[in-house]
Amino acid sequence: MRQRLLTLVPRLPAAFVPALAAPVLWAAWLGWDQRRDLQPDGTTTGPYEPWQVIGLVLTLLVPVYWAASRRHVAGAVLGTTGGLTAAAYWDWSDDGSGLFVVGAGMVTVGSLIATTAVSAVIASAKRHGPAAPGHA
Repeated sequence: MRQRLLTLVPRLPAAFVPALAAPVLWAAWLGWDQRRDLQPDGTTTGPYEPWQVIGLVLTLLVPVYWAASRRHVAGAVLGTTGGLTAAAYWDWSDDGSGLFVVGAGMVTVGSLIATTAVSAVIASAKRHGPAAPGHA
């Protein structure tokens, strides 16, 4: 039991870093923009602009890379997915229609798929990457 606990401790930051970074980055990129834009034809768009979502995705690569490059793919995937899902649920929960649950579910599935793919590529590249200088 004690040995098992000691092997688990180094893996905890691999899940906590992405899990904490995801909602912080969500707030930084998406949390401040809550207004829908009215187009000239009467339709509404938003509240987020494409550059905000792209910025969120690109900055999330940092904690995902950090965890996945240490071969903690599960921590990168589960931490990021959990953090994004919690942020989306919290941000959208004031929607009276209840459709925010569907949106949060879509965030969960999308981030799970995307983060799994990115983490697998990162972990594989680190495992099969170039040898360290001085090693053949």
